[in-house]
Amino acid sequence: MSARGDARDPGSFDLPAQGPVASPADARAVLCLHGLTATPYEVRPVAEALAARGFRSLGPLLPGHGTRPEDLARVTWQAWLAAARAAHAELAARHARIFVVGTSMGGLLALALASELPIAGLATIGTPLELRVPPDPLLALVQRLRPFLPKRGGPDIRDPAARARHPTYSVMPVASVRQLVELQRFVKQRLSRVTAPILVAHGAHDRTADPADQARLLSGVASQHKERLLLGDSGHIATVDFGGPELARRIAEFFDAAG
Repeated sequence: MSARGDARDPGSFDLPAQGPVASPADARAVLCLHGLTATPYEVRPVAEALAARGFRSLGPLLPGHGTRPEDLARVTWQAWLAAARAAHAELAARHARIFVVGTSMGGLLALALASELPIAGLATIGTPLELRVPPDPLLALVQRLRPFLPKRGGPDIRDPAARARHPTYSVMPVASVRQLVELQRFVKQRLSRVTAPILVAHGAHDRTADPADQARLLSGVASQHKERLLLGDSGHIATVDFGGPELARRIAEFFDAAG
């Protein structure tokens, strides 16, 4: 997939900062992380708003995504985190200040990075600390009987046009749900290590991640500068939903203010 396609391109992207920049080392950069079964397409609107404010924006395609659900079913949460760390290292080699934004699972990865690396600021969008799923022994049984579950109704996006064109897998590997639960457990144990400025955004109509997780996340981090944003007309993938433009603007303003 192309690294520099149009806004519909679901592949990885690397958007250069627009406007005058003193030098690559002085420029600010943002790592943009997508959610489970999705692609960088869903974080690109935020990346474009950030690029317009002078941020380089990198959006990698995480392991197991953009190919087949069977590939995703074989990937562990450690592989997703390793890919996020590698992308951060790529940016840190050339830029002094690194920000991270993530949707859903990407938000969990952003929190994991912020718990162990010097992040200048982060934004999470529809990030679940808990999932409404059965205990793991029952999930393991479901995985044996039905390893892939259909996504009824398509992506959790209220805008019908955006939902229809959204690139994602049509099924969810149960193995990947189990890996996501393990990633949640890892992140919750490390939330108190997160000290970077943080914006926690959530769609009010999110059917995938409980909006109550917004308050749980904010109370769990040790950041002194915390902001919350509830998007009243958006579902889970708020970046491309009705509230997407407001969300992109607020994240760009938040990162800009953080320096």
